[in-house]
Amino acid sequence: MFESPVRVLHVVKSLGLGGTEKVMQLFVTNLDPTRFVPAVYSPEDGVRAGQIRAAGVDTFIGGDLLTVLERLRPGIVHVHRAGWPEPELLVPIKRARVPVVVETNVFGRFDPSPQAAIIDHTLFVSRFCLDRFARTTGMAPDPQRYSYLYNPVDTDFFGRAARAERDFSLPVAGRISRPDPGKWSRLALDFLPQLVRDVPDFRYHVIGAVPEAVDFVREHGLENNVQFHDPVETDTAIAAFLDGVSVLAHANDTGESFGLVIAEAMACGLPVITHPCEGLRDNAQLELVEHGVTGLVADSAEAYAMALKYLFSHPVEARRMGLAGRDKAARLFRMQTVARKLEAVYLELLRRKGTPQ
Repeated sequence: MFESPVRVLHVVKSLGLGGTEKVMQLFVTNLDPTRFVPAVYSPEDGVRAGQIRAAGVDTFIGGDLLTVLERLRPGIVHVHRAGWPEPELLVPIKRARVPVVVETNVFGRFDPSPQAAIIDHTLFVSRFCLDRFARTTGMAPDPQRYSYLYNPVDTDFFGRAARAERDFSLPVAGRISRPDPGKWSRLALDFLPQLVRDVPDFRYHVIGAVPEAVDFVREHGLENNVQFHDPVETDTAIAAFLDGVSVLAHANDTGESFGLVIAEAMACGLPVITHPCEGLRDNAQLELVEHGVTGLVADSAEAYAMALKYLFSHPVEARRMGLAGRDKAARLFRMQTVARKLEAVYLELLRRKGTPQ
């Protein structure tokens, strides 16, 4: 029998500002403390480490994972990873003979390595990722081994922080990402000249600009229309940024396996414009953004500009989509609800291992 509450070690590659790290942080800070005692291991430090410790959760930074496992002796290890083989994480867990191993498979990839056999349950972050996994592997996923669990979002906070009476006719769009070319699409820039010709007072606020974006704005003389902002580290700062825009403009050529920023904007009551991705690229952005319901989907720069113009000129429709997005986010992504679902996975695995809690 395990001690009660059960020790759970969450393992993540870094503690920076990425979505994977944020999801892990929301999980460990929302687990029921009467049932689970969470801790975090990462080989790399980052800004989230202090935030996690401030919430009363122990962190183990750097050093040898096996040593941490032998010291902590967790009943459950929860690994947050891309999905491809990562023996540096799985081999120590196997050697430590951890009773229950769960992974959040962020990108929905298949790991054929022998080390992956230690994983008791894989959680994908969207139905899209689970379905693509089934299609590409030819496997019919056993729900006892594979399932999807949406990423948690502090929808209560974002709902409270959002402006109650937003003027959706203001031609202001916002974009948030890491300053990483892999998080960008030319679509996020190419719509600008056409839109500014039609809506000269359009304003575009951007967090996470890449050099190409800065060059594009300068070369096209758009300095009066585009403002670049420094990265933000907290939900308070994200909410303040989103409070100043009428729509979230999303565009990322690699797509989203979930789309945390999209979900946060929805929780604030903002409509979202996004685009489809081709082939087997991530497309969960279309799972969040339902065309005409919680936002608009555009497949070209011209369509993107037209979608923005439509929302600015139809503020009642924009508000309706924003409210539908807020309701959807609260129903599906609320962190407390998602954490309870994660706990149910943990408890079922413990029961199957012969340790009912």
